[in-house]
Amino acid sequence: MIFKLKKLINILKEPFFIKALLKGTASGVEHRAILESLHTCQHVIDIGANRGQFALISRKCFPECQIDSFEPLQEPATIYQSVFDNDKKVKLYPYAIGKEKSEAIIHVSNRDDSSSLLPISSVQTNLFPETIEKETRIIQVMPLDEFFSKNTIISPALLKIDVQGFELSTLQGCSSLLYRFEYIYVECSFIELYKGQSFADEVITFLSNYKFKLLGVYNMYYNKQGQAVQADFLFKINT
Repeated sequence: MIFKLKKLINILKEPFFIKALLKGTASGVEHRAILESLHTCQHVIDIGANRGQFALISRKCFPECQIDSFEPLQEPATIYQSVFDNDKKVKLYPYAIGKEKSEAIIHVSNRDDSSSLLPISSVQTNLFPETIEKETRIIQVMPLDEFFSKNTIISPALLKIDVQGFELSTLQGCSSLLYRFEYIYVECSFIELYKGQSFADEVITFLSNYKFKLLGVYNMYYNKQGQAVQADFLFKINT
């Protein structure tokens, strides 16, 4: 509750965020300091965009950057489009990103930003009861290079991933283009919130093989027993 209150206070400080809030999107202000530490960014590719929470804070921090977002669920995507309706440097794609072209089942949570291509575990619903599964749907999964080439990613670029346990498969779906990103910002878990999910150490190992170094861990969430549950990880490519 304290986190939510602080977030709301920060949102209400800026008319830019208030307008989006009235349409249903609460800006991801908790990421602001991390993004501002990057100094500059010309292109944000936002996988798992939901209602545009991360896209909003990206636009505030990088007013001129290109933002390309991916969100397969129609309801949050509709809100996203209403928020960015007049922004010509924003594009939303109705797909998930993965290793290959396919159709997949998505497990839709009562809280749509907790939906996943993996089944929602009892650990997740015990920690966050509002995230219980309400239905499943079929969505389209595509690798990132179906949409971008090395020449269409504008440097310096940031790849953001928030996909509820599907991180490793998403990164594999971006593998041919990872070298075009200066930064990767990804939410990772330390415990199994989604059945069969990847964990933080696996993501770190995978990205180290692509010459990415871990810069920092942010927004750590702990359970009542003091166990680390999940956090946001920022990586930078070694050049």
